[in-house]
Amino acid sequence: MLGIIIAIIITLIVVIPVVWIISSGYTTKSFEEKIGSAEEKSRMIIDEALKTAETKKREALLEAKEESLKTKNEIEKESKEQRAEIQRYEKRVLSKEEALEKKSEQVEKKEAMLNSKEAELEKQKEEIANLNEQRLKELERISGLTSEQAKEFLLKSVEEEVKLDTAKMIKELESQAKEEAAKKAKEYVVTAIQKCAVDHVSESTISVVQLPNDEMKGRIIGREGRNIRTLETLTGVDLIIDDTPEAVILSGFDPIRREVARVALEKLIVDGRIHPARIEEMVEKAQKEVEGMMREEGEEACLEVGVHGIHPELVKLLGKMKFRTSYGQSALKHSIEVAHLAGLLAAEVGVDVRLAKRAGLLHDIGKAVDHEMEGSHIQLGVDLCKKYKESALIINAVEAHHGDVEPQSLIACLIQAADTISAARPGARRETLETYTNRLKQLEEISNEFEGVDKSFAIQAGREIRVMVIPEKISDADMVLLARNLSKEIENQLEYPGQIKVNVIRESRVTDYAK
Repeated sequence: MLGIIIAIIITLIVVIPVVWIISSGYTTKSFEEKIGSAEEKSRMIIDEALKTAETKKREALLEAKEESLKTKNEIEKESKEQRAEIQRYEKRVLSKEEALEKKSEQVEKKEAMLNSKEAELEKQKEEIANLNEQRLKELERISGLTSEQAKEFLLKSVEEEVKLDTAKMIKELESQAKEEAAKKAKEYVVTAIQKCAVDHVSESTISVVQLPNDEMKGRIIGREGRNIRTLETLTGVDLIIDDTPEAVILSGFDPIRREVARVALEKLIVDGRIHPARIEEMVEKAQKEVEGMMREEGEEACLEVGVHGIHPELVKLLGKMKFRTSYGQSALKHSIEVAHLAGLLAAEVGVDVRLAKRAGLLHDIGKAVDHEMEGSHIQLGVDLCKKYKESALIINAVEAHHGDVEPQSLIACLIQAADTISAARPGARRETLETYTNRLKQLEEISNEFEGVDKSFAIQAGREIRVMVIPEKISDADMVLLARNLSKEIENQLEYPGQIKVNVIRESRVTDYAK
């Protein structure tokens, strides 16, 4: 409405000045005529303005009505949705309340059932206790034994069963442990034996230096022992000067140091001038001489076998193996022998003889450094061969010669066979007769100390002990325990390379006569 009124006012303001201006420029007559036409025009304009205003009014009213209807519809729609959502929530709440009521009823029923069952169990416990008392009384009456006597009898029977089960379990566990640990045990035992497992330790850890006379012992010792201290410090070897006539003993586990000390001492004896400065000079010369000796020994070994092109450092290490022994067998001689055997076998089966000899010569090269470095001689040998660019075939032969890895060539298999032949042939390795016989005697004595043992025999060069038991005193279950206890006793009392098999034999005989 306000818009219509404003439109009318604006129209009047525009029309009146126009009419006045027009009327002022004409005569009265024309003025009147023009006024009449102007009034008509103004009325027409006013009518049109009124119509336009009325139309706009109607349009505005219609728009307002439409907007209000639209707003009303939206509000009703939202209210309906809210009412529907509230109804859904109400239904959920009601269903949950019903479920909770059902569960509470079930819980109450279960509690009641449990209470009744608990009461029944209490009654049953009382009845069982009464029945047990009656049963014990009845058993005592029938058996004629008291409960203590019956317990003692049951304990004895259970003890026998447990004893049998224990023996079976021990046997099963031992066999299982042996199967699982066989590989590791072989590895550890072989490594230990190869490094230093010798019974005649003194024969491989001392050197004897002959003296021209016993007066030389005093000169070697020196004033207040300074000469002997200097020599021991520089060489790392112990000098034993005792009542042995015209001899000095050099003791040390490192054969290279012991050889250096021997050469230096012999030079000092020949020279006659023995004092700390001279000792230091001679030890230095002896070290160079021993190094040259090792190089020469390695070169001679290569020439003897007919192998060429080996790295100079490996040649030097081969010469060093001259001073390494295992069971009295020189490691260098063993390697040369394996090389020859491998070459002969290679010629028989038709593979490369030179390559087989090379692998045989280098198969134990790790023994040259296994006293100085950590690890088995196999791993050390593999590392050395890799360092000095030996072929993959040679490296595999070195690594597989004790069966630690699978051989990848026929030459590796030949090295295994040649190594076994060289170590096992008669006279290759030695053991003092006294030590050997003492061990056999001690094995039989330890076995005979056990109750129920009739006879025992040490066989297989002391690698097996056969024990004959009295069948009336030792049962089958007792045999397992006896074998285990005997093996433990042997382990505690004896020192020996490898392993000793304990074989317990129980023999039952029944004799009758036909008349």
